[in-house]
Amino acid sequence: MNVWHGWDRGVVRGGLVSIGNFDGVHRGHQRMLSTLRERGADLDVPTLAITFDPHPTELLRPGQAPPQLTTLGTRLERIARMGVSDTLVLRPEPTLLQMSPREFFDEVLCRVLDARGVVEGENFRFGRGRAGGVAELAEWCHAAGLECHVVPPVLSDGWQVSSSAIRQSIAAGEVTRAAELLGQPHEADGIVEHGAARGRLLGFPTLNLGQVKTLLPAEGVYAGRARTTAGTYPAAINLGPNPTFGEAARKFEAHLLDFQGDLYDQPVTIEFLTRLRATRPFAGKDELIAQLRQDITDTRSASAGWRANP
Repeated sequence: MNVWHGWDRGVVRGGLVSIGNFDGVHRGHQRMLSTLRERGADLDVPTLAITFDPHPTELLRPGQAPPQLTTLGTRLERIARMGVSDTLVLRPEPTLLQMSPREFFDEVLCRVLDARGVVEGENFRFGRGRAGGVAELAEWCHAAGLECHVVPPVLSDGWQVSSSAIRQSIAAGEVTRAAELLGQPHEADGIVEHGAARGRLLGFPTLNLGQVKTLLPAEGVYAGRARTTAGTYPAAINLGPNPTFGEAARKFEAHLLDFQGDLYDQPVTIEFLTRLRATRPFAGKDELIAQLRQDITDTRSASAGWRANP
């Protein structure tokens, strides 16, 4: 997939276009991008996904943007897996944000991109103040001789798949539900940092992860997987304080099953599969060790049995 950053070096023209933040590249996004790919193949034209970095809210209302589900790099990797030929990453500059819906259609879609058509979801909004919707878009496309495909939302057990619904699930610790909406486990990338080595002294060494830029689940103990430079391993994950030892600081730790080695200063991606339990204090070391052994057994079972939704 070709990736374009801004307009500076030009961008592919004459293609079919989808516009969105695409945070998480969830099952709703996947349906839209699949339609984009299929219709682009039918027309024998390039397919262009347009995404924004940072989130437009970050510029319009600094500090109020929703937490990211994915980094830009992960977002681009997932879009590429959908078979889209090109992605344009735009910084939402004031000039772009202040365009009226009609100006955006005429200037960006028609003049700059010379688009053959658009593929969007039912809830797509565009232009200053999000004033434009798919009704106006369809009308203008028809008048200009462009294709306009409006993709219906994806439902999962009565929930409409959306980035907001996924954030709510993750914030509540419902990572299995989030995985159903995403079509794969929620992930968090971090860098392995030095910690107190308390887990190692107990016989359960952990990776202490920092520099995390995406949304983390609620405090608790989770079963997951860790993708590392040394391979992928089942992981028992702790998010929160260590009340047994009087530590109040919120930590992000992972014990990798069947792993021995040193990953300090290296990147690790954690996949959250299921929540095992809440964090709680234990009467002493022996009680804590017994619980950790049970967590490891539960993690091995969850990691072996999980599979992505089709």
